[in-house]
Amino acid sequence: MTLTLPKWFDLHTHFRQGPAMASYVKAHLDMGCAGALAMPNTQPPVSRVTGTALADSWSIQSYSADLGAAGADVFEQLIVPLYLTRQTTAEMIHAGAATGLLRACKYYPPHGTTNSEHGMPMDDLIGGPVLSAMEENGTILCIHGEQHALSGPDYIDAQQNAETRFYTERMPRLLAAHPKLRIVCEHITTRTAAEFVTNAPAHVGATITPQHLLYTLGHLIQGLKYHLYCLPIVKFQEDRAALRKAVTTLGQTKFFAGTDSAPHTTKATACGCAAGCFTGGCAPQLYAMAFEEAGTDLSSAEGQSLFAHFLSLNGPSFYGFPASTQHFQMEKSPSQTTLLETPAGPITPLPLGMGLELTWRILG
Repeated sequence: MTLTLPKWFDLHTHFRQGPAMASYVKAHLDMGCAGALAMPNTQPPVSRVTGTALADSWSIQSYSADLGAAGADVFEQLIVPLYLTRQTTAEMIHAGAATGLLRACKYYPPHGTTNSEHGMPMDDLIGGPVLSAMEENGTILCIHGEQHALSGPDYIDAQQNAETRFYTERMPRLLAAHPKLRIVCEHITTRTAAEFVTNAPAHVGATITPQHLLYTLGHLIQGLKYHLYCLPIVKFQEDRAALRKAVTTLGQTKFFAGTDSAPHTTKATACGCAAGCFTGGCAPQLYAMAFEEAGTDLSSAEGQSLFAHFLSLNGPSFYGFPASTQHFQMEKSPSQTTLLETPAGPITPLPLGMGLELTWRILG
């Protein structure tokens, strides 16, 4: 079986900084990727819109130029969100939107994931001038939807977790205060979040990663498979089932691909495990495997349409740019992943770290 699909857009990924950026960009190009939304939690962060790179910050303009020099100039679309910090102002949003450089902003809960120490509590943004300026300009808010500063028992237990608390306590208030704000709920992991997005207005969408469609918390902790450790962490079987239902519902337009692919040369460190799964080079194959595990027949026209909408069409439609007119092919046949060698050191792709043989391969 061979699938011919429009080239797809990874609308949540990490290209980091430094000489290894070119390796990460190439890994995306090699898997039929036509463009990307590149996360701004770099070192230093992307916290300005224009100007040259400084010791304490990149601008969208300067980081985009670095990505272009690393090979991303061939992408059809490259979106770099502005990292929302306490230094972000409404004037910055208005001016940035007027330049055309500012298309999205990224919310990180403080210390919620890698390089997120510059973030602020959502309570400090709701009802404020920054989100109001974004609402006025049609600037998309990309949300890492977890409540911060929770104790261990509150962070995750059988009844609730940091994500469910965010989507039941913060998101309704956010929508009430900013009813026209365009929102992407990124890398959702729970039934609560999936149902929230499904029932929200049309201008609220969500990305879902391959790992959250394939794995559960049991896969992570049985043998401590640290290559599966990412934030938000994988959840329970009912959560995975809800995510699979969301992406495979006929006619759905709100859910789309965003891998949260995050390269780390060292995952296990003296102070804990680095958060992030690297799926560069293998994400479409993993997504296809997840769709099949969810019961989708990818040999049927209906199954192929469902998959194409999630992978290639819904994201561009939500972000307001055209789907790619170029195509790539995938073949149903076994394939293996290997270490990605980079100037910063080798990166272990998620399937290799999990001992997973891919059942699809990219043909080009």
